[in-house]
Amino acid sequence: QVQLVESGGGSVQAGGSLSLSCTASKFTFSTYVMGWFRQAPGKERESVAAIGWSGSSTVYADSVKGRFTISRDNAKNTVYLQMNNLKPEDTAVYYCAAAPRASLTMLREWYDYWGQGTQVTVSS
Repeated sequence: QVQLVESGGGSVQAGGSLSLSCTASKFTFSTYVMGWFRQAPGKERESVAAIGWSGSSTVYADSVKGRFTISRDNAKNTVYLQMNNLKPEDTAVYYCAAAPRASLTMLREWYDYWGQGTQVTVSS
């Protein structure tokens, strides 16, 4: 059974940093676009970042550009999200997801597999 397991969430003050990890199993990780999404209470799930197969192509939501960095290690079947200069509006449950595509996408409907989510809370 396909699994995506996120870790690394927690609570931090504004301006701080957190690093999320997502380890995948039971599918060919290196042939999937990987993405990070987030959902705040009462809001729609939104895309944060995505990364191509090799890791050389990335895309970010405008709200996190310059503060967040997505990366992947295909040997470890793991995708990462480094979050710096965190703001209270970054508070949300963060999900990793996998899309069986050759090209980058931030569209939620293209992602087949989802993790269970990890909470990130940023206090002011």
